[in-house]
Amino acid sequence: QLQLVESGGGLVQPGGSLRLSCTASGFTLDYYTIGWFRQAPGKEREGVSCIRRSGGSTNYADSVKGRFTISRDNAKNTVYLQMSSLKPEDTAVYYCAARTAYVCSNVPLNFGSWGQGTQVTVSS
Repeated sequence: QLQLVESGGGLVQPGGSLRLSCTASGFTLDYYTIGWFRQAPGKEREGVSCIRRSGGSTNYADSVKGRFTISRDNAKNTVYLQMSSLKPEDTAVYYCAARTAYVCSNVPLNFGSWGQGTQVTVSS
């Protein structure tokens, strides 16, 4: 059974940084394309970033380009989302998700396995 577990969320001041982790169990993460999504209260879930399987090209939402970086550590079976220059509008529950396709997507329905989410709050 595919399981994804997110960690690393928390409360941070505007301009601060956080690193989110998405760790897999039951499967090798490098065989999957991994997306990070977020959902703020009253808003739809949106794609933040994505890293392709077996090669690792990446995509970012315009709202996070230059501030967020997605990466893999295959030895740890983990995908990271390094978030810098955080803004209050980045506040949301962040989810990682996996799909077997080689291409990235920012559409939640295209991902079949999800973690439980981790809360990120950016506030002074």
